[in-house]
Amino acid sequence: MIQRYSGLKLILLVVTLLMFSCKNQQKMEESSAPEIDRQWWKEGTLYQIYPQSFKDSDGDGFGDFRGIIEELDYIESLGISAVWMNPFFESPLVDNGYDVADYRAIHPRYGTMEDFEEMLEGFQKRGIKFVLDVVVNHSSNQHKWFLGAQSSRDNEYYDYYHWWPAEKGEPPYRHSLFDPEGGWDYVEANNSYYLHTFAEAQPDLNWENPKLRQEVYDIMKFWADKGVNGFRMDAFQFASKDTTYPEFPEGHEKEFIKWYGMRPQLHDYLKEMYKEVLEPYNVFAVAEGAGSTFQDAHDLVDADRKELQVAYHFETVDMSRTTDGYELSEFKEVFSRWDSAFADDGWLAIFLSNHDNSRLVDRFGNPSPEFRTPSTQMLNTFLLSMRGTPYTYYGDELGMTNMDMPTIEEYVDISAIGEYGMAVKQGKDMDEFMKQLNYMSRENARTPMQWNNSENAGFTTGKPWKRVNPNYAEINVAAQNNNPNSVLNHFRKMTKLRKNNLVLVYGKYEILKKEHPEIYAYTRTLGKDKMLILLNFSKEESSINLPEIGAVQESMINNYNSVEIDSNTVTLLPYQAVIFKIN
Repeated sequence: MIQRYSGLKLILLVVTLLMFSCKNQQKMEESSAPEIDRQWWKEGTLYQIYPQSFKDSDGDGFGDFRGIIEELDYIESLGISAVWMNPFFESPLVDNGYDVADYRAIHPRYGTMEDFEEMLEGFQKRGIKFVLDVVVNHSSNQHKWFLGAQSSRDNEYYDYYHWWPAEKGEPPYRHSLFDPEGGWDYVEANNSYYLHTFAEAQPDLNWENPKLRQEVYDIMKFWADKGVNGFRMDAFQFASKDTTYPEFPEGHEKEFIKWYGMRPQLHDYLKEMYKEVLEPYNVFAVAEGAGSTFQDAHDLVDADRKELQVAYHFETVDMSRTTDGYELSEFKEVFSRWDSAFADDGWLAIFLSNHDNSRLVDRFGNPSPEFRTPSTQMLNTFLLSMRGTPYTYYGDELGMTNMDMPTIEEYVDISAIGEYGMAVKQGKDMDEFMKQLNYMSRENARTPMQWNNSENAGFTTGKPWKRVNPNYAEINVAAQNNNPNSVLNHFRKMTKLRKNNLVLVYGKYEILKKEHPEIYAYTRTLGKDKMLILLNFSKEESSINLPEIGAVQESMINNYNSVEIDSNTVTLLPYQAVIFKIN
């Protein structure tokens, strides 16, 4: 039987079929779109503040909470979504606060607990999360736990640390990253040696003791109750130790992480921490270091592990620690390899600088007055267009640079002083050593924030704890704030672009023309959204031919006023960075 329709009925049928077809097509497209596990700590940009160098409010030369409160609007203007702050706990400050004497108290230099709470509230009102730096691989030797432990082997806190009874003779050698004499120090009162991976004033905590672990979880809960949103676990890959203290082979310290980091028991402690703190408080955590292999990193952060959330590795920064520089081919290879390894599970931190490395533009860009601005803009474009959570360090949004410090007398950092002592002990060429130290010392990253061109860069009305970089007259917030082409405003454009385009957060990464010697080219793809990123890492013009150019729709970001495109070839100016939206 043939069904016949009137004109009106036929039109209605066609419309119905079209609607049905469109709905089915939409469902097919939605079902083919990648599933996204959306998390704020994936989508946000973390801004790291070194508090004693950020802003001083009372003229004592040290940055403090009230100084940060004064600049909350500035921090918000950056478009960042979280702040990670270095330690501000009660401390003798042997290692600038990474030697904690009381985990629940504020060092008076930074202010009071009331100041902290006001600062935290200020961040929260602006939609900015707060990440606390937790230093629990070791404590200060002035902490009440250690003061008790060193007094007697019968003290309740003795087993909170690692001890070697002197009657057993000399302890097996352990390398110290800060102490040229090694990782054991003798205490006469209890006739024992204690272990310290870092300075002798930083005794290692005994994570194999469940009482110690519970103390740490209680400390984390204390800060979570105040509203802290996450934790950065300092030096945590070294927290677990083999308490039989076996002999290590001579020269083992050259593979420090292999011998001192990532013991299997660490995962048990992290699962315990997740159950005790991270899950019930809905906070996230990232450990400094990700072991020696991809499997180490995945075992820390894959979702089904229920341990940590973000892997933070050092392979990229390690390639830039000498004046010899780095090869772009190696840079590409490292980032591409890590991205590939985490394409399906786990999550990475993307960073090029922090408080333990010299300035971003000196190591990966070009700090000369001619190229400082475009090369810093290019590097910030890279950081904010890669898959992973970008970590940016205070001052890098301005292009702050290293500061010349040619003699050891100017250094106050315990790491630099310890490395100098080791170099002397080993009979190294000290002129060459100082040249390298001047370039890579982490003190370069700790100079005061450059706010304006007034005395001491507007950081303090007193004598700054660390000499201000003399180039503050040219590089400062006030000079860049209203300049649309400044490093600062380019950074703001990039955080906004990332925030408004999930493809730059979750999109698939694919490197293009990886053999190109000057240009780093890659795409990010999420469903129908696709972007092409072109970065010239050279001080010369450079061209690249790509079929993708034919599908270019518009330029989303460009640190120059224009870009030259001829057919499928793009020519980039020195350190030019361009992001295109493509079909």
